[in-house]
Amino acid sequence: MNDPALTLPKASSGISGLDEILYGGWARNRLHLLEGTPGTGKTTIALHFLMAGAKAGESGIYVSLAETEDELRAGAKSHGWTLDDHIEVFELVPPESVLDPEQHQSLLYSSDLELGETMERIFAAIERLKPKRVVIDSLSEIRLLAQSSLRYRRQILALKHYFAEHQTTVILLDDMTADTVDRAVHSIAHSVVHLDQLAPVYGGERRRLRAVKCRGQSFRSGFHDFTITMGGVNVYPRLVAAEHRGSFVSNIIASDIPELDALMGGGVTSGSSTLLLGPAGSGKSLLVLKYMQAAVKRGDRVALFLFDEEIGLLFSRALELGVDLAAMRDSGKLFIEQMDAAELSPGEFSHRVRAAVDRSGAKLVGIDSVNGYQAAMPEEQYLILHLHELLQYLNRRGAATFLTVAQHGMVGDMKQTVDVTYLADTVILLRYFEAGGRVRRAISVIKKRTGKHEDTIREFRIGDDGVTVGPPLVDFHGVLGGVPTYVGKSSPLLEGKA
Repeated sequence: MNDPALTLPKASSGISGLDEILYGGWARNRLHLLEGTPGTGKTTIALHFLMAGAKAGESGIYVSLAETEDELRAGAKSHGWTLDDHIEVFELVPPESVLDPEQHQSLLYSSDLELGETMERIFAAIERLKPKRVVIDSLSEIRLLAQSSLRYRRQILALKHYFAEHQTTVILLDDMTADTVDRAVHSIAHSVVHLDQLAPVYGGERRRLRAVKCRGQSFRSGFHDFTITMGGVNVYPRLVAAEHRGSFVSNIIASDIPELDALMGGGVTSGSSTLLLGPAGSGKSLLVLKYMQAAVKRGDRVALFLFDEEIGLLFSRALELGVDLAAMRDSGKLFIEQMDAAELSPGEFSHRVRAAVDRSGAKLVGIDSVNGYQAAMPEEQYLILHLHELLQYLNRRGAATFLTVAQHGMVGDMKQTVDVTYLADTVILLRYFEAGGRVRRAISVIKKRTGKHEDTIREFRIGDDGVTVGPPLVDFHGVLGGVPTYVGKSSPLLEGKA
């Protein structure tokens, strides 16, 4: 593909994420196609485009063959926008013509107008205003008026040449409501952006877009998530970790729990990822918080993204165990955000993590849990790809990333809905086991790519004094199975003294 710096001059779309995908925006003085079924956000994106031009002092016109001016202005108002003097809304069918008693037999909707008359009125408006940016909504009406594919294609070609002569950047909107698929405009348009709207079984709609083509220039391929909120459209370009290479000083991040650090071979390495596996309640989240507490004490910033636990409950629970998250947050060292899996797309989540890390310079990032992250994206096979890119990006930023995965079951054979163990550089395994008539916890390190670690299994205790890690359980066999066999002479665990 061509170097983005050598492409045609660009007209900003008014949406930073879309500009990033198109490497600066839509090519100036060209005709572009924005297509998608009704409700996907075409009109909102088109208004962003016109308002960006108005902000730059470029006049624009919205030619509507479907919506009335009142509907368009009401839609803009819902986002807190006011269309200024640089933007004109041109209704092809004035409302008064519908009410004219001499026209009552046809109501004179746009589909009843002759194609030639329709084009003449559009050109007359363009000649009068001489705009730099034009939006035509929608091609469905022109397609109906043309009545044949040949005539439709010739009319779009005429529009293209006309606007090229007038040095105008044009976006044609297509709602794709035709009975048959007509790709004539795809070959004529300089670029094509396709919008999708997906309806999951539970939760809000998921929207995504894709640049289908962009003639003679580079663009970011693939699907990109986007949302429509009050204030307009937010586009989240697909994260490509390979584009974010950098250098950082690698160091060891300790937990300040001597026995745990010994188990970990001194600690985790910056620029690596650590996965904590275990059943519910085994202490995965607490271990992440202890690493964060130690990092904050050293002066580093940390970021925590919660999918499962409510923030207020986590704050109170952590405080009882000696971790004051509120103080860490108030000091500006902790960035914490609650994620709503039912309303969140993976692309938006990656964008939030990236923005938080870039903004705060966090050296340690926690994602609790991958189970909740998976709920935001039921297509499991793609979850791995999203997570791979996110972890690679964080590694290249020099951040140490902690992820938790809750496994099904309490003792014995454990299962998990998604296997991400091969993605992580370090895997910590937590287990319940029974000894001396009590339920206890065990901790071990399964792998560590970035250095040595102990191959022992240690007891892991959570009490009023916080977290403690005991000596290796050398007198037991089968701890990871949940019901170990005692092979020693005596043990405080069996006597109930520990």
